[in-house]
Amino acid sequence: MTLNRRDFLASATMGAAGLGLAAVIPDYLYAKTEKKEDGLFFKLALSQFSLASQFWSKKMDPLDFPSKTKKDFGITGLDYCSMFFADKAKDNKFLTELRQRSADNGCYNLRIMVDGEGVLGSPDTTERTKAIENHYKWIDAAAFLGCPMIRVNAEGDGKPEEVAKAAEDSLSRLIEYGNKNKIDVIVENHVGLTCNGAWLAGLMKSLNNTHCGTLADFGNFCINRTKPEAQTIDAYMKTKCLEEYDRYKGITELMPYAKGVHAKSHLFDADGNDTETDFNKMFSIIKKSGFAGWVSIEYEGGLFKMYAPEGKYLDDDAGILATKKLVERAGKAA
Repeated sequence: MTLNRRDFLASATMGAAGLGLAAVIPDYLYAKTEKKEDGLFFKLALSQFSLASQFWSKKMDPLDFPSKTKKDFGITGLDYCSMFFADKAKDNKFLTELRQRSADNGCYNLRIMVDGEGVLGSPDTTERTKAIENHYKWIDAAAFLGCPMIRVNAEGDGKPEEVAKAAEDSLSRLIEYGNKNKIDVIVENHVGLTCNGAWLAGLMKSLNNTHCGTLADFGNFCINRTKPEAQTIDAYMKTKCLEEYDRYKGITELMPYAKGVHAKSHLFDADGNDTETDFNKMFSIIKKSGFAGWVSIEYEGGLFKMYAPEGKYLDDDAGILATKKLVERAGKAA
């Protein structure tokens, strides 16, 4: 069974506490937070994973995600992660409270990103059917919250054509279930074969269903990574990407099917630019595609900072603000 990046992180022992904002913050971090600035061709959202260190250290309650996103960052679009309330998919009391807090803060519930529910691209029919059924509760939860879609993973072990056939079957069945409550099902380039832009675009083309699409992520294009020496977060942090699919080519291939975008970031240079991704180039590709939906900030450096505090990573809050500033600048320049 394939263990994806988020499944691994969720199952690893999380023992460190999240860190607060640095006493001295570079000028490039400051961004207007009262409302979305004019001049952008998209709407701005925040991935809940950007605050992973605060959720896993219990510094922050998942119910506080809407208020923090709006008040601290001036962002109204919410991308939820199932891992942070994995036992609450059928908890109407929790979901009612979350929905109310989102409404109270004038936020929009965009999607639930579902992880850890099985392998949808498994050629094994029994394993795949179990995975499909495990996702039903999240489709129901999305409908309850008012989200128009869920994000799933479509990886699997086997030949590319076998995994694609299996994933297409799984997605078709999930779409059929989702149609009962008008919930779409989208796939992120996240792990395994889905990190190959051409493969995932090919899956979308073959499926050819308007209720399915992609969540195009700037950074998830590692198609060959070293295996961790142990099932710990420290071991995972030491893994290296041996081969990466061209991220600009990948985003170009995924945008025709995109129902969302993740602007992923980790580290910034002195000018506030991401050290791994040319955001100006990315937003030029996105704009050229005609996309005008929600772009979600997904800052991952805060999680790395938990385990490497001596490094150059900003904490969650500072990194989110830095990414927001960069996204707004690149979006206006596109």
